[in-house]
Amino acid sequence: MRKPLFRAFLTVLLLLTLALTGCSRQAEEEKKDDALLLGFSQLGSESGWRIGNTKSVQEAAEAAGIRLMLENANQSQEKQLTALRSFIAYRVDVIAFSPIVQEGWDNVLREAREAGIPVIIEDRTVDTKDESLYAVHVGSDFYSEGVMAGEYLLKKLSTLPPETVLNVVELTGTQGSSPMLLRSAGFRDTVAKEPRVHILDSISGDFMISKGKECVRLMLEKYGTEFDVLFSHNDAMMYGALDAFGEYGVIPGRDVIIISVDGEQQAIDLLKEGKVNCVVECTPMLGEAIMQIARDLKDGKPVEREVYSSERAFTEFDDLSQLAPRGY
Repeated sequence: MRKPLFRAFLTVLLLLTLALTGCSRQAEEEKKDDALLLGFSQLGSESGWRIGNTKSVQEAAEAAGIRLMLENANQSQEKQLTALRSFIAYRVDVIAFSPIVQEGWDNVLREAREAGIPVIIEDRTVDTKDESLYAVHVGSDFYSEGVMAGEYLLKKLSTLPPETVLNVVELTGTQGSSPMLLRSAGFRDTVAKEPRVHILDSISGDFMISKGKECVRLMLEKYGTEFDVLFSHNDAMMYGALDAFGEYGVIPGRDVIIISVDGEQQAIDLLKEGKVNCVVECTPMLGEAIMQIARDLKDGKPVEREVYSSERAFTEFDDLSQLAPRGY
């Protein structure tokens, strides 16, 4: 009699164990399914800055336990629009994207709002008549970056003979993008007060190394020794420009004053070597801020409309010996 009872007890115990294990697994799956789902559309991989930005988002999402759907548009607005609509169709909790250009987003943003999905604009900005179509912009103050570049040049000019006139070539980013428009505006507004600074020309290198080199070649052929200052809207184009200067026997940092924006480790190293005169910081480390904002949006908490990074300019006048590694 005892053996059948014992076997029955073991059977019940096994069934209870299986049931509890099944409940535990189900709870784990439900917990996983309940994790915030963020759709993130990156505009490309055109520079070390952009790659660092993507890495920041990926690492922050993993640390925060947020599921990430990542799409790379590879510099195509059409691909980016497709990615955003795929996020809407998948019913993600929050969308974040770094727009390639400022215009052309209203329809897809309206579709996201109608689906009840809040949108974070990351890094660059959008131009829309209805700003309620997105929840937050998180990134850099591009206008202030242009101002810092201009302020450095005015300080540099003050150290030169009073008769000095500086002719500037502006190497801009992607036409119609917010950093291109705002960095240019901030720089020009700042140097406009000084008649000894003259904007010689402006040409778009599309934020790419190869195009930066090509553009500076054209400027050197066109202006020769009239070319005194290069203001590059990002480090990648500046790297290409240095190659072009080398081909023409121009010594960067001495024959031509070099100002760049981003603050990559390579750019800071070039600044320390005297091959670059000023590097304006534009940090790509936006991941943690995006994850916190995404959580707040999902929980219905109030968020700031604009979230700007704290940034500075590094110049030849600074002691950079104790500067920590940039991380990008």
